[in-house]
Amino acid sequence: MNYEEHVLAGILSYPLLILTAGLLKYFLRVPFEMSTAAMMLGYALYVFGSDLPDIDHPEALIHRGAKAVVAVLVGSAVYIQAVNSVDFGEPWKTLTVAWTIGVAGGLIAWYGFSWLMPRHRGVVHSIAFASVYGLLALLFAEYGINMKWEEALFVGFAAFSGYTLHLILDRSLKLI
Repeated sequence: MNYEEHVLAGILSYPLLILTAGLLKYFLRVPFEMSTAAMMLGYALYVFGSDLPDIDHPEALIHRGAKAVVAVLVGSAVYIQAVNSVDFGEPWKTLTVAWTIGVAGGLIAWYGFSWLMPRHRGVVHSIAFASVYGLLALLFAEYGINMKWEEALFVGFAAFSGYTLHLILDRSLKLI
C-alpha cells in the first residue's frame, strides 16, 4: 500500500475505532473518556499513525517530511546555542556566523536522519513501536496538554490503533 491508501484507510476506519472503544468501555469497563477534544486529537494521531511506520522508508512522504522537520529543529537548536556562544562584535556578524553553525547542524541532522533509520519494515514496523507511539500520545495528552487520564488513555489507544492499522494493511504484524 502507498501513502494515500494508508491515510485514507485511517480516515475512513476511525468510526470503527470509536465503536471498539465504546464496546471496551461498556463491556470491559476500560475507563475511556471520549470527550470531543480527546476524539479530535485521537483522530489526528490515528490518521497520522496510519502512515507513521513508513518513516523508515527513504522514499516515503512521511520520511521525507520528517527529515526536513528534524533538520530545521536541530539547525535552530544549534543556532540558539551558537548565538549565545559566539561574539563577532557587530550583531549581523554574530547572527550570520551563528546561523552558519546552525545550518551545519541542520545538514548533519538531514543526513543523519536517514542513516540512523532502521531498514524498511524492520523494527519500526512492529507492535513494540506501535506501543511506544501510543504511550507517547498518552503522555503528551495527559502531561503536555493536561487532558484527564481517561481522555489521555483514549488518545493513546487511538494512536496505537492507527499505527497498528498500518501494520495490518501491510500484513506485517510482528512483536518486534
